[in-house]
Amino acid sequence: MSIATQYFDVHRRMRDQGVIFSFVGYVSEGILFSLGEALKQKMRLEETDANVTKRVFSIFVEQVQNIIRYSAERLQAESGTPTEMSSGLITVGHDATHFFVVCGNIVGRAEGEDLRGRLDELARMDPDTIKSYYREKLREPPEEGSRGASIGLIEIARRSTRPIEFGLTEIDADRAFFCLKAYI
Repeated sequence: MSIATQYFDVHRRMRDQGVIFSFVGYVSEGILFSLGEALKQKMRLEETDANVTKRVFSIFVEQVQNIIRYSAERLQAESGTPTEMSSGLITVGHDATHFFVVCGNIVGRAEGEDLRGRLDELARMDPDTIKSYYREKLREPPEEGSRGASIGLIEIARRSTRPIEFGLTEIDADRAFFCLKAYI
């Protein structure tokens, strides 16, 4: 099979799954900004409703920030300008009725189990309970070890129009691949 055939197969499968935007590799805040601008421009060109675009963009940013902050695959500069990049997968697409944002990255097994627990808890909540929980968490100090305000997953659940899909696949004794899909 030729290289063109192999990559065309990948392209076709992604297109058939409704993927309109995809990135795999190392991301930083600067790359997040550039990818976000490209996503917003694509949605503007397709004349997507402004409120939908805002929700897709918000969830996209939250998910990519989670990759940047928590991916177990990271590169850091040893000296000079502080630089940090984290590896992950980012996909935005559209099915028959909804946009979706999928992100995945390698995490430590313990972190993955913690994520699963948090998301299981959110999955048991209805939208009004999620709103209340979000307001409650905003008043609390950030959790120990958090690199953000500890509300990113709640924000994603709050903005999603369907329940979040997520999974964890064991890689080895210490690491797992975490994936989250939100619908808008």
